[in-house]
Amino acid sequence: MLTLWVKSLNLLTRLKFANGERMKKTVNVAVLVSGGGTNLQAIIDFTAAGNLESGKVVKVISNKQDAYALQRAQNAEIETAVVIKKGKTQQEFEQGLIAELEACNAEVIVLAGFMCILSKDFTDRYKDRIINVHPSLIPSFCGEGFYGLKVHEAALAKGVKVTGATVHFVNEIPDGGKIIMQKAVKVKEKDTPETLQKRVMQEAEWKILPASLELVCKNILKGEIK
Repeated sequence: MLTLWVKSLNLLTRLKFANGERMKKTVNVAVLVSGGGTNLQAIIDFTAAGNLESGKVVKVISNKQDAYALQRAQNAEIETAVVIKKGKTQQEFEQGLIAELEACNAEVIVLAGFMCILSKDFTDRYKDRIINVHPSLIPSFCGEGFYGLKVHEAALAKGVKVTGATVHFVNEIPDGGKIIMQKAVKVKEKDTPETLQKRVMQEAEWKILPASLELVCKNILKGEIK
């Protein structure tokens, strides 16, 4: 009788897969941070709302011991780690990151305000598995030297009427990877770099980064990203 039940269960499982259904599974996500962690918080809130169905943040890694993002992670009961870059070669630093990533079986890496350049060796190792959010509509105001307030200062100096944010895959070229998602934000007449930065975060970055993470994780589960 037990043997018959087991065979029936196995048959039901195979039928579910044949019909395009899958057993519950999530992709392990690691988030790399350097500062306050507002983009990390957006992912945490997105998860708490039940919207990150295909992924799970299993570790937050910082290159700075005092990054407030680590506290945000601990408040959400997410494992944390610190890998200091100072005093190390690029290879030594990245080997430290890889050790932490492998320890938690990370399948996707999110750069959430991570202020360190990653080498081609590193990005090639995790091809189509690293995503980043940039506070402009790429290809505008991006690349080497464009980060933080500098992006919004450049946008205002140029006089653009619309800016926004972009989530993209990461390769060895700063902001050079394939675009995943973008969202536009109107520039107001009296905007300063600070007010524009805040609005781009609230209206774009905090929305499309978690949504892009869910999309990438879902595509991995579907086998569309190898």
